[in-house]
Amino acid sequence: MAYAKDIFKQNFLEYASYVIKDRAIPDIEDGLKPVQRRILHTLIEMDDGRFHKVANVVGSAMHYHPHGDASIYSALVNLANCDLFIEKQGNYGNFMTGDEAAAARYIECRLLPFAKKVLYNPEITEYVESYDGRSKEPVAFPAKIPVVLIQGTEGIAVGMSTKILPHNALEVIDAQIAAIKGEDFTLVPDFPGGGIMDVSDYRDGLGSVAVRAKLDISNPKKIIIEELPFGVDSEKMIQSIDAAAKKGRLKVAQVNDFTADKVNIEVYLSKGTYTKDLVDALYAYTLCEQKISVNCLVIQNKLPAQITVSDIVRYHADHLIKVSKAELEVEEGHLLDKLHSRTLERIFIEERIYKRIEQKRSQEAVEEAVLTGFQPFADQLVRPVDKDDVERLLKIPIRRISLFDMEKNREEIEKVNADLKRCRYNLGHLKEYAISTLEDIKKDLDTPEHKRKTVIKNFDMVDVKEVARRDLDLRYDQNTGYLGTSVKTGDIVQKVSEYDKLLIITKSGTYYCTPVQDKTFIGKEISYIGFADKSALEDLVFTVIYQEKDTKKTFIKRAKFNSGFIMNKPYELLPDPENNVLRKLSTLPNAEVTITFKNATGRFKEQVVLFSDYLVKGVKAGGVLLTKREVASIRLKGVKVVSGQEGHEGHGEAPETVQEVVLPPKPEEGNPQGELF
Repeated sequence: MAYAKDIFKQNFLEYASYVIKDRAIPDIEDGLKPVQRRILHTLIEMDDGRFHKVANVVGSAMHYHPHGDASIYSALVNLANCDLFIEKQGNYGNFMTGDEAAAARYIECRLLPFAKKVLYNPEITEYVESYDGRSKEPVAFPAKIPVVLIQGTEGIAVGMSTKILPHNALEVIDAQIAAIKGEDFTLVPDFPGGGIMDVSDYRDGLGSVAVRAKLDISNPKKIIIEELPFGVDSEKMIQSIDAAAKKGRLKVAQVNDFTADKVNIEVYLSKGTYTKDLVDALYAYTLCEQKISVNCLVIQNKLPAQITVSDIVRYHADHLIKVSKAELEVEEGHLLDKLHSRTLERIFIEERIYKRIEQKRSQEAVEEAVLTGFQPFADQLVRPVDKDDVERLLKIPIRRISLFDMEKNREEIEKVNADLKRCRYNLGHLKEYAISTLEDIKKDLDTPEHKRKTVIKNFDMVDVKEVARRDLDLRYDQNTGYLGTSVKTGDIVQKVSEYDKLLIITKSGTYYCTPVQDKTFIGKEISYIGFADKSALEDLVFTVIYQEKDTKKTFIKRAKFNSGFIMNKPYELLPDPENNVLRKLSTLPNAEVTITFKNATGRFKEQVVLFSDYLVKGVKAGGVLLTKREVASIRLKGVKVVSGQEGHEGHGEAPETVQEVVLPPKPEEGNPQGELF
């Protein structure tokens, strides 16, 4: 058994690591997931300037990606729709309408030159064998810009996930330049569909953003949705509007969708409803307003790492300098090779070293003659002459030797020396060179398509509870014990919305908070049903009169509830529910309490007190003793409060009764309605 557990543990760890590193999470270096990298590598290999059928690209990519054509096709479409590295031809879908791309056999694509400019340099790229060992694929492209921030990404792995929102390419490059210079920068998302965004809680890629649709509300009877929030298409938007209208949350007469190249959804309002009355409800009940949580997780140093957007920019600022140095060193090596080759040709022909080999009869003698001939000119050479150099010189045809242009050769050498000087200057000024590289890349992206589209604006998310109308009848049937908005019998307790929370107190003194439901059983012994939100309970005082079972002593307790309930968890209103019984419960702000009890002679006596004689305490506090004698009955009369003073002027006058606003009881005979039971 232990052996099986070890196998499972090992296999699960390997699977989890594979999904994290090789499928779902992008690499910070080139910002690509493995399937995206393999697609671009395939397009680089196939690149001949012409369009390729996507089906052919998918088939070729399967040499590197072992997970089937469907995943490659969908990844290619998504990558192409970023409009950064792949040029499209055909129907690639429409993110505004939700229309899907055509089948792979009907659409075409080709690599943009920008992709090679930003990603491709095989001489400084590490390659490994493909899954079948037949080909080589890159571990990661040496990207010059933070691709993962420009394109954005989303992936779910084992035990972790990533969601990085797309950012404006020009702003990302500006931030990278600022990072190289050591300056401060701020970077926030930008969405291809535009819309409005609040980034107050973005927290540099580890928080969330609030997004809204852009609305035209100039017409009092029609709302036009002109831009959609990120991740929402016109079909989903209309479905959310229809669903809200069916539930009675929106008074909408008609919705028309004219979305094509631009979003255009017309929402016509019902009779008697105007634009200003519906905007908040549209944000609250539909997809016009969304909150998007982000999590910046990437593969860094072959391990998953949660970092900030600024960290990614700073990483790429340093990474670009390393890439620039590597490219310049490769270029320097090529220039030195070219300079050496041109110098060898000049000396070989100008000094007639080729004449030395005319009488030689063996390969060794020929090579020795050429090597000996270059000895007097060693100070003019870039490096010593080797056998490969000799082999290359011996392959120069006689015609080329006879037509050798000394002046042209000298010009070529001067140009190589100038390029070499420039290259070595750049190696000594890597920061300036990296910035010039980014400025050059920025020129390629400085088009209207890459300008910022999303408007940044601070706004508060509309809470559905704030705009929900309390227009549902909440009924309680005391005979069946059922409560809800779909209960057809019993009395209407409150007008509620579906988002309200209710405070329910039973006749035993137990209370709990529960959401409004269509129909739920709460029992027949209920003494109070009211709202449980903070605003409803803020000024509401509950007065409780209870009696000890053993001693028959009677106590009074006045308390306020807070709104910190755990849903459907029972709480106790009485300090010792096992030994106490609830006699009276009232929410009147003040009342006259008449207590009748028998004295030692058997005659009935009365004691009169006011609620206002007792302090309001917490709900967990104990009560104050009213009487030690056994009580026969308790009657309440509400006392009207006028400007903070009770309107009661003595026990001889009947005080004005204040009607309860909660579940009405059946009062005792002769008592005004003002007590719950």
